Amino acid sequence: MPNSLIIVESPTKVKTIKKYLGSEFDVRASVGHVKDLPGSALGIDIEHDFSPTYEVLEAKKKVIAELKKAAKTADTIYLAPDPDREGEAIAWHIADEIGTKGKQVYRVLFNDLTKNTMLAAIKNPLPLDRNRYEAQQTRRILDRLVGYQISPILWNKVQYGLSAGRVQSVAVRIVCEREQEILNFKPEEYWNITAALEGANPPPFEAKLVKIGGKKAKVGDGTQAAWLVETLKKSAFTVSGIESKETKRNPLPPFTTSKLQQEASRWLHFSPKKTMMVAQKLYEGIELGKEGPVGLITYMRTDSVRVAGEALSEARTFIQDVYGKDFLPAKAKVYATSEKAQDAHEAIRPSSLAYRPAEIKQHLSSDQFRLYQLIWNRFVASQMNPALYDQTIVDITAADCLFQVRGTVLKFAGFTILYTEGKDTDDENGNGKNLPKLSEKEVLRLLELKPEQHFTQPPPRFTEAMLVRELEEKGIGRPSTYAAILSTIQERKYVKLEQARIHPTDLGILVNELLVQNFAKIMDVEFTASMENQLDLIEEGKLNRIDTLKEFYTPFEKDLKNAAKKMRNIKKEFEPTDEVCDKCGAPMVIRWGRNGRFMACTKYPECKNTSNVNGDKNGNGGAGAQAEAKATDIVCEKCGKPMGLKEGRFGKFLGCTGYPECKSTMPLSTGVACPEEGCKGSLAEKRTKKGKSFYGCSKYPSCKYAIWDRPIAEECPQCGSKFLVEKYNRKTGRMKACPKEGCTFKEAIS
Repeated sequence: MPNSLIIVESPTKVKTIKKYLGSEFDVRASVGHVKDLPGSALGIDIEHDFSPTYEVLEAKKKVIAELKKAAKTADTIYLAPDPDREGEAIAWHIADEIGTKGKQVYRVLFNDLTKNTMLAAIKNPLPLDRNRYEAQQTRRILDRLVGYQISPILWNKVQYGLSAGRVQSVAVRIVCEREQEILNFKPEEYWNITAALEGANPPPFEAKLVKIGGKKAKVGDGTQAAWLVETLKKSAFTVSGIESKETKRNPLPPFTTSKLQQEASRWLHFSPKKTMMVAQKLYEGIELGKEGPVGLITYMRTDSVRVAGEALSEARTFIQDVYGKDFLPAKAKVYATSEKAQDAHEAIRPSSLAYRPAEIKQHLSSDQFRLYQLIWNRFVASQMNPALYDQTIVDITAADCLFQVRGTVLKFAGFTILYTEGKDTDDENGNGKNLPKLSEKEVLRLLELKPEQHFTQPPPRFTEAMLVRELEEKGIGRPSTYAAILSTIQERKYVKLEQARIHPTDLGILVNELLVQNFAKIMDVEFTASMENQLDLIEEGKLNRIDTLKEFYTPFEKDLKNAAKKMRNIKKEFEPTDEVCDKCGAPMVIRWGRNGRFMACTKYPECKNTSNVNGDKNGNGGAGAQAEAKATDIVCEKCGKPMGLKEGRFGKFLGCTGYPECKSTMPLSTGVACPEEGCKGSLAEKRTKKGKSFYGCSKYPSCKYAIWDRPIAEECPQCGSKFLVEKYNRKTGRMKACPKEGCTFKEAIS
């Protein structure tokens, strides 16, 4: 009978751990957090040192009962949730609930789920970390104070159901400020002049104008460009300098969380949320045939580039054996970790190089394979020699102008044989040009002068990868929160993703403006970053939780009182229009609703007529429709025209772009495939005659599958069901659960 109990977070880990530790260990899973602040109340006693009230989550009462029962027969209890602040909080809450009196209770940290790591952790267990738990509690209390006290003000002033977040709202501000930069941007005209030239030896080549009269070339308009072209046509083009040198490009360090999210976005087009979901599976363990479950990567929430000595040795042996000595540096590369990093865990790397991506591909899903290969390649490449290039820079003079051309030829591939970093923008450095053999003072033949008009461009909107990088550079959030931040601000409809770029919505711009005006300190980027640093100091035992909360709350409480009185009341504001209600003849005005600006009759509530601000009277669109239909690839079944994405009072739907001639509409798919065997439909939001939402198959009436709960496109980690559903009640708050009969998986939605 087992006399040691190990409690982990995820059921997926249980198999992996049992495989290595044997029958004397009873391995159980908490399935995430077991306790949290109440969903229906603040849960913080502000008057008594911000004391939190934690409740066992309704969905976890059965789990706690089972863990209590298992703990009674165990001599030693090892608490092994994830090795971060959230995992530490889970460990403390489990210890509080299961009854550990008279037991030996330890904390164990598994940086990866390999046999050696687990045996070492069990052999050298740790005490529960009070400081790390205090840091997590401080973060949770701060978030609750901000979210639960600002949100009701937004309900009163703008729209019921809106919410604010201590970190998420700052992320929205960053997006809104970038949008304002774009709107304020005034493009300036400039011209590039390129000379097509030919020397004594082939091939012909092009050189770009870089200096005029010894200063950086600035050609501001077509007149100046035309004058320069005419002048240069009469001039001799002479080689005035040739510089050839060997340059090198060094490999990048192995992945941190933010860098993994950025590169997975660039190379694999994964959202940060998807990246973390796939990485979690790779960390917890993948079934590799007869070998059983194997944890393939180290812990995926880290801001460190540190690598264990044995992993470095394994990488060097692999490089020597597979690529040869030319690719192996004289000694292992050690990368400097940022001063801001917590450095609690290693960089993200393969847990063992024995599992090459190509050799285990058959056991991985497509997404798992691609992410694992990305992690593998980046790690091995980080320990390889630099790439070497022969670079030639040729200066060419004509009149008082200097033209320049650069040619770069790869001499030794080095680490690039395995990995190169993705880019957010096109590379315009001219690398890769093959230049002819040239000599100094050689006079070249001018083939053509090409003047090209350009305009300066505004700063680009953020991609998800770029926003993660911005958050990291500004110190907003931590590795465990980047994905959640991006998901939350999209779910709250404060920003939207269009063509892979993040745009603020009208609602996001309005809420951001109100919060910046009324909560300047909370919305300040530097202040938010400083709070993250204070959490780090609490974890290090250098700051006190209660003092930190008091220092934060005193000015915040004043802002709350002022905002309740002085914040603009958007509900009472309206914008007059020249439109007349087509039902009663009264004037129409523009008001704000949950989904943005809409037209409403001034005789409300007697007349409830509403329409799009663009004048769309489609009753299906209704209040809050914000823009003309955006065409999709879906074809109208009635007239054959494209269906457009529209937004109405009940959310998004598809409407024919041939409206008003064709008034066909369709529900918008949730992206979850219908689970009925043989059905090729998808689940779409629909409404009963009484207006209640449900989710039914798009192939109705041929398929009548339907459920009440909103489906979520996530696989159940417990039973493998292809989707989860969202549930809500006052005690547990929002939860995601498995719809499959007999499966008990439930998890809080943060």
